[in-house]
Amino acid sequence: MLLDDKVAVVTGAGPGLGRTLARLLSEEGARVVVAARTAATVERTAAEVPGTLAVPADVTRIEDVRRLAGTVIDRLGRVDVLVNAAFPGSHRRNVLDMSDGDLEAWRAAVETGGYGTLLACRFIAPHMVAQRSGSIVNLTSMSSRKGYAGRSDYAAGKAAAHLLSHCLADELGPYGVRVNCVAPGWIAGDVLDDWMRTRAAAEGVPFEEILARDVSAMALRRVATEEDVARAVLYLASDHARAVTGATIDVNGGQLFT
Repeated sequence: MLLDDKVAVVTGAGPGLGRTLARLLSEEGARVVVAARTAATVERTAAEVPGTLAVPADVTRIEDVRRLAGTVIDRLGRVDVLVNAAFPGSHRRNVLDMSDGDLEAWRAAVETGGYGTLLACRFIAPHMVAQRSGSIVNLTSMSSRKGYAGRSDYAAGKAAAHLLSHCLADELGPYGVRVNCVAPGWIAGDVLDDWMRTRAAAEGVPFEEILARDVSAMALRRVATEEDVARAVLYLASDHARAVTGATIDVNGGQLFT
């Protein structure tokens, strides 16, 4: 197994991609620690991925992340992989249409994507430095390279994590710690389907027409799945990528070439 006897921490390990990441890392032999803002969320993930350790933690709070790092070391003795996948739900709103509440939500999104990723690295990476090995994988997005109307919160938060990864790769490389990104595009699931149905209703066309139009813009003619994204993370987390740092793997079906 690719991660046999390694310890992996996944932030943002709630429903969807975070849970899929935890499951795949566990199946590949890792002892997995899952973290999310609310106890109920992270405990559900742990219940679905047997053998995992659940630690409620808000990645934008220094004391929460410091406690997360300490708990991992106290309970498991080391940390080999950190996957930063935390990001709040994003709603579509053009900047000039934002209310005061929207502006606060924008700030929270960017804090989670940028500052939250920074804090997790700040308190977990020192243990990797001490053991002279480790892999950090930050979940960014196709939107970290190309902005879209109404998605400035998502784009700015993910872009912050993207460039932070480059800085950390340079800082931590001399200690044998690798830092990379996986940048998903659209991911198949209910959220994407709901958005396509909204667009279909607005245009007065069937859902299937919107889906076919969008998929036709992808070189592979299919939408990536959570499993596709998780397997890219697995590669970067494993020793198969031992000479890879500062890199980004795009998982978007060929929707955007970089």
